[in-house]
Amino acid sequence: MTQQHPITPPPSELVLQWIGEFFGCTAGGELSDSERFLTTRAAQWGADQELEACCDWFKAKHWIEPEFTDELRAARRPKPPSLKEQALEAMHRNWNPHNNDDFDTIRRALEQLDD
Repeated sequence: MTQQHPITPPPSELVLQWIGEFFGCTAGGELSDSERFLTTRAAQWGADQELEACCDWFKAKHWIEPEFTDELRAARRPKPPSLKEQALEAMHRNWNPHNNDDFDTIRRALEQLDD
């Protein structure tokens, strides 16, 4: 599972086109770190606003139970796995049937940790 936010900015070429349109020139080259950061945040913010507007619309229409909007948010904006969840997944991927006792000890220790 990835740690990245599921919403990504438009391709660099499109962002460069927008920059060129804003400044009235042809923008070329690479996006700077600040340009990439701002376009990523803008894409995420816009997508989050759209998701909230859709949830509000569904609620206003009384088409769905209020709990459904929480499920929709969770499905569309999943939280990245915790370090504990990542460690358990890594352990399962690397499980060795010849060393089951060690894996069982590691699994039990990980399961006792807070998320």
